[in-house]
Amino acid sequence: MKKLIFRNIFKDITYFFLITSISLTLIVWVIQAVNYLDFVSEDGHSFQVYFMYSLLSLPKIFSKLILFVFFISVFFTISRYEENNEILIFWTHGIKKSEFINKLILFSFLYFLLNIALSIFIVPKTQDLAKSYIRDSNIDYFPSLIKTEHFNDAANELTIFVEKKDNNGLIKNIFIKENVQENKSQIISAKEGFLAKKNNSFYLILYNGNIVNIDSKNTNIIKFEKSEFNLSKFGSKSTIFPKIQETDSIKLYECLNSFIKYNIRYEDGKFRCNESSINDVFKELYKRLILPFYIILSAFVAGCLVINSKTQMNFPRFKIFIFSIGFLFILFSEGSSNFLSLFDLYKSIVVLVPFILLTIIYFIFINSKKVRS
Repeated sequence: MKKLIFRNIFKDITYFFLITSISLTLIVWVIQAVNYLDFVSEDGHSFQVYFMYSLLSLPKIFSKLILFVFFISVFFTISRYEENNEILIFWTHGIKKSEFINKLILFSFLYFLLNIALSIFIVPKTQDLAKSYIRDSNIDYFPSLIKTEHFNDAANELTIFVEKKDNNGLIKNIFIKENVQENKSQIISAKEGFLAKKNNSFYLILYNGNIVNIDSKNTNIIKFEKSEFNLSKFGSKSTIFPKIQETDSIKLYECLNSFIKYNIRYEDGKFRCNESSINDVFKELYKRLILPFYIILSAFVAGCLVINSKTQMNFPRFKIFIFSIGFLFILFSEGSSNFLSLFDLYKSIVVLVPFILLTIIYFIFINSKKVRS
């Protein structure tokens, strides 16, 4: 009978968690997806790149919401059980409050493991995959970038200026500057031209202009009646190297371990393991490995609602107190990495905070007269 009782409340918590987390994730995702439209309108990427980048941000959004939504789910479900007198079923069947909390902590381990799987494996992989679409993408949507009386510099190493553009796509008075090498550039000016697409590549077809080749030694000018300038060879300025947040967890661990034990510095592709990056690596591993423990802590805090019952006059204030404590812990967890430092012993103690808080609160809970009675 006890298993059935616990199964029902855990099922209710899970249903509330799924509905709330999916709803909030989709809301945040839609808002971010709107902001990501700049990839098309400003940076010139295709809608396919935009869609894949937006879609792959879902795991990150969901992982960010797990802690808050799980705390709300446990708090709301226990409050509803108390208001409907359903919580009395536990006590009348001989379930002690300490047993209730222990079962709740064990149940929270499922969400802890879910968060660990997301933060260590899934989120870094999907974030790196999302950025790979940006890194590997050329400018796919040039028509939106050619704006009149505006220096269009979304493409890397390329600036385009056009004076006029009519409804037929004819462009007047075109200026193009390309940085070919460090000390070498090319300037192209043309009276008119138009944008064309050939074999999935964009070209500027230019008429009546000059090509000025400039380097550190000399300058030469070439006149032309017609010329084609390949735009698709240029990448977007939004192309970026992988960040630490997108780096594989094993690689981060190896970096931290080799630096602390052997003081070894190395580079793996674009990832650098040295004095300038090691503290950020430490913080990222803290976010992936330690922050999920706040899920267990939040479940314990919300479970403390069973200490009092709704028949007591101070129960509404007690609920506000429990919710405030849980919310403060969530806020602290989100900002705790800012206090963290590998090179400062006192600041590195932040890593132990969730374990210290869990031990203290559990000790107070077990020794409470209302729990033992």
